[in-house]
Amino acid sequence: MATIITMPAVVADATEAALQNWLVSVGDIITSGQPIAEIETEKATVELEAEAAGTVGRLLIDPGTSVAVGEPIAVLAEPGEDEAAIDRQIVAAGGATDSAAQQPVPHDSEAPTTHRDVRENTVDVTTEQDSEAPTSGSRVFSSPLARKLAKDLGVEVTALNGSGPSGRILRRDVEAAAAQAPAQGVAAGAAAPVRTPSPVPPAIPAEDDFQDVPLSGMRRAIARRLTESKTTVPHFYVSVDVEMDALLALRRQVNDALAATEQKATVNDLLLKALGGALSEVPAANATWQGDSIRHYTSVNVSVAIATEDGLLTPVVRGLQNLSLSSLCRTMTDYKQRASTSQIRQQELEGGSFSLTNLGMFGTREFSAILNPPQAGILAVGTAEQRPVVRDGELAVATVMSCTLSADHRVIDGAVAAQLLAAFQRRIEHPMSILL
Repeated sequence: MATIITMPAVVADATEAALQNWLVSVGDIITSGQPIAEIETEKATVELEAEAAGTVGRLLIDPGTSVAVGEPIAVLAEPGEDEAAIDRQIVAAGGATDSAAQQPVPHDSEAPTTHRDVRENTVDVTTEQDSEAPTSGSRVFSSPLARKLAKDLGVEVTALNGSGPSGRILRRDVEAAAAQAPAQGVAAGAAAPVRTPSPVPPAIPAEDDFQDVPLSGMRRAIARRLTESKTTVPHFYVSVDVEMDALLALRRQVNDALAATEQKATVNDLLLKALGGALSEVPAANATWQGDSIRHYTSVNVSVAIATEDGLLTPVVRGLQNLSLSSLCRTMTDYKQRASTSQIRQQELEGGSFSLTNLGMFGTREFSAILNPPQAGILAVGTAEQRPVVRDGELAVATVMSCTLSADHRVIDGAVAAQLLAAFQRRIEHPMSILL
């Protein structure tokens, strides 16, 4: 009997997800556990693995399409099953069928759409393409992503010249048309007859003097999570100024030693090592809120904030208390490279017990961060800059960095927060302890 594959709940509390790319085609023979598709979540991409073996009988949605969790997305057929058997199984699963919708779905997310979604009360994609055709009767082909973007930006698809195969309209065509629209409007206005303006009050900004940017899945997730954090978690804040000269000197020595390996230790890598050691020394801070209990961890797994063009990603460095500095450098280099190309996996974002965020590279002197529930703490570090300090009653100059701990008071008391910052400060100002 044919097997229906449905959209999984790849993230807790998710109600829908988008299929980014098919990794198989109709007719492929697959095994249980084989990756068959890439599912785009709010912040990462997850490979969907087949739960059963069989032959890919039908792919029901196009790349780039978002569907509700539990909706059919593909059908696996057993030997000897024909299209009628697949149709019957889809109907039994509560979907609508089109026996003609049997064409393979190309792996390219901009590939032509040639089949119908099996869900009830949905629009036949082929019919939608026909409705986009010009009055001359010529047919306009466009990808699902291009049609959605054109609707959001108010671009008329039938007026575009596609750059895809056979003139297919792609996302970049819609974006280019949207970007050119204001310039064309200015040019058209320049050709209008010149009139002598009459005295008028100062102009009120026109309604089109702004642009509404639709929320991405990542930005929507950030908004939801941070709103939840600030409205439900009792934050409190503890700050400390840390002298950095000894740490910076150690970093230069480490990088000299690593020169032959082409590795490089960043300040953030050393801060991570210091935080890992501090959390091991003060285990009461290495905890998460569970609603009716507090969960304490023996391993130190720290989420590290990495800024990308689409938003903030926080992959987790696991077992930080036992990780060598060179291994940590390799892990962070890998995370940064893959974060910039949206290749961080969902499982790499899960399981952190604490967070570190650093805005020092932007010149920010000091800031406080918002907790990422259920974690009980996040350490925010600013830029290292030269400041006046007093040593043994004498005025001197030192490189100083301000650090602010945001803590969940349900989990961490003020004394525990102060102990954690003191342990962190001690490791930064006596950095050889980081390497031991």
